[in-house]
Amino acid sequence: MDHKQRHKRLRLLIGELNKERRKQARKIDILCNDLIAAQRDFIKRLNTISFTADFCESIIGTDDLNMLLYTASTLIKEKIANANVSFFLRQAEGFELHMFESDQPIALEKQRLENWFIAEVVDNICKSNRLCTVDDMFAMGLQGNLSRLNKISAVTIPLGLFGSSLGFILIYRSSKNKLTADEINDIYAITCGLSRAIASCQAVHSS
Repeated sequence: MDHKQRHKRLRLLIGELNKERRKQARKIDILCNDLIAAQRDFIKRLNTISFTADFCESIIGTDDLNMLLYTASTLIKEKIANANVSFFLRQAEGFELHMFESDQPIALEKQRLENWFIAEVVDNICKSNRLCTVDDMFAMGLQGNLSRLNKISAVTIPLGLFGSSLGFILIYRSSKNKLTADEINDIYAITCGLSRAIASCQAVHSS
């Protein structure tokens, strides 16, 4: 084998080696990205579990519905910055609306989103027993100022016990700071404990 052939063969071998190295580097990058994503998801789950545990600890033993919902509202607002939080609870006829800026319920202002929730809309959302976006709310009969609604990021999160709807939480804020899936999941995680506490308070009140 002459010098030129050896040189050519060597270049081919080096080329194959470089291809294999690049292939291995891509596999390592994918593996590292997967590990980072898995770690990020794990941390998110831990944060959700921590928030849920702290939330349940804060409301445990509360038998006054007004104080329970005030505490829940405060904790949700601490978790979701600049959010408005309201609770719609089903009644035998109609519904109760609870919203707070202090430990006492506040008056319903004309411009608040809550004004647009008539009994039929509340009932439809409760019957759906699922998370609802603004589009879902419109499909269920919500009527309001469209230009104002375009400036709002809103969601309803169901409150239920043993398959029966107790009502829902309404959370909204400016669409410039859209509600994220992680924020919504964190609040969804506390609804089981909150629903049980609401049912307990209602039972104490009715007895």
